[in-house]
Amino acid sequence: MFNALVVEKDDAGKTSAGVQQIGLDQLPEGDVTVAVEYSTVNYKDGLCIGPGGGLVRNYPHVPGVDLAGTVEASDDARYKPGDKVVLTGWRVGEAHWGGYAQKARVKADWLVPLPDGLDTRQAMAVGTAGFTAMLAVMALEDHGIKDGPVLVTGAAGGVGSVATAILAKLGHEVAAVTGRPETADYLKDLGATQIVAREELNETTKRPLEGETWGGCVDAVGGAMLARLLGQIKYGGSVAAVGLAGGAALPATVIPFLLRGVNLLGIDSVMQPYDNRVRAWGRIARDLPMDKLEAMMQPATLADLPGLGRDILQGQVKGRVVVDVNA
Repeated sequence: MFNALVVEKDDAGKTSAGVQQIGLDQLPEGDVTVAVEYSTVNYKDGLCIGPGGGLVRNYPHVPGVDLAGTVEASDDARYKPGDKVVLTGWRVGEAHWGGYAQKARVKADWLVPLPDGLDTRQAMAVGTAGFTAMLAVMALEDHGIKDGPVLVTGAAGGVGSVATAILAKLGHEVAAVTGRPETADYLKDLGATQIVAREELNETTKRPLEGETWGGCVDAVGGAMLARLLGQIKYGGSVAAVGLAGGAALPATVIPFLLRGVNLLGIDSVMQPYDNRVRAWGRIARDLPMDKLEAMMQPATLADLPGLGRDILQGQVKGRVVVDVNA
């Protein structure tokens, strides 16, 4: 028997989450059994834990959209007991039981070998959010980052924090957008050279184009903010859009795309090809400054998760929460 955070739904449709002991025979089918060491708290986890269950496809359910640990048993020749692995995406923690348990059974195709230079705790300090941030940076690089500051929205959150640190490490000026003035020092410590108040980009305007201000953007918010900043991107610049916290609607015109050649790059971290996942994790091990990663970390246990799920939905979580599932 081992510990897991289990979300259940009663006959009235009300959900509840708590730590329970479960057995290996209760785990879903898969090729590889992993002794989980760490997971994290992402926005999707908050939706899965919260009232109504959000993205959960089945009950009872173990959330946790990522995990890192050691292979315990494997029916796939690519992974042997003792191998260190990391998993992000593939609807783990939504349709398939995830990382908020001391054991997980998953498909071998979903795993990536932990790259040299990262341990399992650091990998989950990066987690799905940091993996997504690296995919966004790689997409901007592939399309050419223009001169000038690179804007990062939602900068104090998981994606934004890692994107800020990576871009600064790569030598870019970073303008960090936040709605919480108290996070300014934190963002500057990560490498941001400019702090932009969220209100500045939430103001409505009838102008489809404004001054060419940003050399590129990692947008973790979406909605009206994304529509506003599109008109501020330099000619031929790109926006890597990774989040919908501000809503899925895009109240914008085609003018930034037609007259400035702006590229809107959608980043999906869920079903990335294996080679791209390996490339991204290798870049993380190489390009993410470990001292900055340590500054982002907040420790947590399985028992803390119900409260943290609520906090992340309310925008109250700063940086990266690292869940020690064995604590």
